[in-house]
Amino acid sequence: MSPPPLTVTAPSSSPPFRYISIEGPIGVGKTSLAQRLAERWSMRTVFERPEDNPFLERFYRDTARYALPVQLHFALQRAQQVQDIAAACVADKPLITDFMTQKNGLFARLTLTEDEWQLYRTLATRIETPAPAPDLVVYLQASPEVLFARIQKRARALELQITDAYLRALCEAYNTFFYHYDHTPVLTVNAEHLNPLESDTDLALLAERIETMRGRKEFFVKGTSL
Repeated sequence: MSPPPLTVTAPSSSPPFRYISIEGPIGVGKTSLAQRLAERWSMRTVFERPEDNPFLERFYRDTARYALPVQLHFALQRAQQVQDIAAACVADKPLITDFMTQKNGLFARLTLTEDEWQLYRTLATRIETPAPAPDLVVYLQASPEVLFARIQKRARALELQITDAYLRALCEAYNTFFYHYDHTPVLTVNAEHLNPLESDTDLALLAERIETMRGRKEFFVKGTSL
């Protein structure tokens, strides 16, 4: 017997959560998904803006040399973004971001040597301020092969220097982080066959899944009922 056809509900006029963070590795589609969901639910956005980091291009060319300055610049940037997030929460404005401040050390721990990591933590601790926790984290997953293909396809000069080894290590770091993360509810989404940027149907399917999220850790794979 064939399964019943999927029913896509009409867009909701209000967000199901007041503060949603979209997370995942480079190339998985965080920013475009956050933008589309923000438009759907009339939410304010705060985006990460990696292009504002003057060390990032050099970091992708020479990771060992530029890992510390690139991470320190991101730490300063996130300190400002925490203020933007806190202001939106205080004003009770629905908010969606394409990052979560709670994983600030993930990239640094992956790329810094032990002594650089200790220096980074000392400095970052002095500038970091506690950030409101999201009501829901949507963690987008995809294989390194899929991510690498997407990065090549969108052909951003800054990203074309990313190596396969770095991308694989990053995916593993994200998976490890979210395996242990339990501070807020997490919806893990297999994004390999999901295209909410170009497909209104895919966007509606994912939005409906977010709206019906009730547990602490749930999974969404297109075409299944996980």
